[in-house]
Amino acid sequence: MNHQAANHYLRTKVFTSTPEQLQLMLYDGAIRFTEQGKNALAKNDFEGVYNALSRAQKIITELQCGLKPDVAPELCSKLSALYNFVFRKLVDANIQHDMRAIEEALQILHYQRETWVLLLDKLGKTKAGIAATKIDMPAPNEQMERQLRMTA
Repeated sequence: MNHQAANHYLRTKVFTSTPEQLQLMLYDGAIRFTEQGKNALAKNDFEGVYNALSRAQKIITELQCGLKPDVAPELCSKLSALYNFVFRKLVDANIQHDMRAIEEALQILHYQRETWVLLLDKLGKTKAGIAATKIDMPAPNEQMERQLRMTA
């Protein structure tokens, strides 16, 4: 796939995604660029480290800016502190070429991503249940989930 086609695909994906999906894409991007920085550091490619970790830092800043303290002040305060910690680890890794700092940032980013995936799954089931009641259909339950997994 050429670069222009890839950009078009990404643009379409971003413009058609829900806010929840966009959040997941941000986590994926932060993880991808942090992994690239880790690989560059292993090769002593300090320019590559800088470029990759700087991109990850920008994504962390975007996650921070997306917090809505007016909706959930306590949760946003905790997430803000977590994002600040990850951002600081990325800065330390970039300046000091510290592999351990990258690993710590990655650990948190992976955990946050998995938590977000679980939340999206639960949200999807809740939305499906609400939609099912509107059309006089039973809401999904665990037995239905098992049957779907067996047939898929």
